[in-house]
Amino acid sequence: MKNEQIFMMIFRFTPNFEYQPTKEEQAQMHEQWGSFIGNIAIQEKLISTHQLGFEGMQINTDLSISEGILISENKTLGGNMVVKANSLEEATTMAKDCPILKMGGTVEVRSIIPMEN
Repeated sequence: MKNEQIFMMIFRFTPNFEYQPTKEEQAQMHEQWGSFIGNIAIQEKLISTHQLGFEGMQINTDLSISEGILISENKTLGGNMVVKANSLEEATTMAKDCPILKMGGTVEVRSIIPMEN
């Protein structure tokens, strides 16, 4: 019997607003992400995945609002993926194939704690 848990992969990268990839580079990145997500889906381990845009607002503790996305240590969140795995180690192994790593980004794998009603 499987003892599956739920984990989130959080994708971070350094944005370069001055560089626009060519159509060929975009197609290659799209293909790599498709393969990465597809391989996890084929294993019936994919729950959801989301890519984040570059528009956003930040609400601060004093309720003031700042326009834009947070870039900390020259990195920002690019998206996330929620997966099923038997352990943190298994989820981490899945994350090692993430295309963002080839782009100089990082993947953080975290357990998800269900909210109690």
